[in-house]
Amino acid sequence: MPKTKHFPNSLHEAIRYFSDKEMALTFLAALRWPNGVTFPACEAKDPGFLKTRRIWKCRECGRQFSVKLGTIFEDSPIGLNKWLPAVWLLANSKNGISSYELGRALGVTQATAWFMNHRIRLAMQSKTFAKMRGHIEADETFIGGKAKFMHWSKRNRVIRGTGGMDKTPVLGILERKQGEKASRVRAVVVQNLGKRQLHGAIIGTVEKGSHLYTDTTMQYGRGKLPKLYQHEAINHAKEYVRGQVHTNTLENFWSLLKRAIKGTYVSVDPFHLFRYVDEQVHRFNHRGTNDRGRFVNVLAAIVGKRLTYADLIGANLSPATTQG
Repeated sequence: MPKTKHFPNSLHEAIRYFSDKEMALTFLAALRWPNGVTFPACEAKDPGFLKTRRIWKCRECGRQFSVKLGTIFEDSPIGLNKWLPAVWLLANSKNGISSYELGRALGVTQATAWFMNHRIRLAMQSKTFAKMRGHIEADETFIGGKAKFMHWSKRNRVIRGTGGMDKTPVLGILERKQGEKASRVRAVVVQNLGKRQLHGAIIGTVEKGSHLYTDTTMQYGRGKLPKLYQHEAINHAKEYVRGQVHTNTLENFWSLLKRAIKGTYVSVDPFHLFRYVDEQVHRFNHRGTNDRGRFVNVLAAIVGKRLTYADLIGANLSPATTQG
């Protein structure tokens, strides 16, 4: 395989760089196996390379494998010359990129682009977090269509009440900036905003003794939270800031999330909402790096994350499970 050339810093450079299939393969193989190619199944080293097919053959067990094996790209007929620019686009588009736009950009169908987007979002998902500490904000929001934008027939059929009724709740927890360390956020889709849900998420994420800032929702002021944290609440009916007491940093994240959903994706099924939340969380937490850094960060997480189409659409779940 050829040696890796100068790594791209912009989308224009990335498209030209990865249009060379050999270069795209060399880059991904070097990123995945920095110490040399290893067969994932038996961990045998130094496999033979079949140049005509751009795959490897294990010298010990004889099985053949590609660089896509065991990644979000597995079993995809789409070449790396399209996959890698797609990762670059989704990782760096501040408001996301719709499947229609991605499909036009790559020359694939909208359905294919939709599937590609969700595979990439799986790699953007952060499963583990070191516990947050210091000054922490916790807040919740509701995702769903506004009645004023609906046709009257749909509004009469769908809207049953005011506020968050019939919308999907999302809980956010944000650690404020500490010195050179930028603020970071964790956001999860929850079934409800009951005390058990909120307290469980906060206790599992925030280190005991931290300063916790919330609004005056009664679930925050009861139970364990006031005992475990230095808890202060802001009453948004009267004020939005009282010294250090506010949730404005988290409100900024909510505005970014909703701008992407309303402006780019327009309509998001509650069943898939957590994927779009993961996408925005990743971009927010890596906003301090450049486009190349965000791109490499996503690619570093592609191994061991496979998403089949049946799993994506919930084909193996009962109908009741897939409803929001």
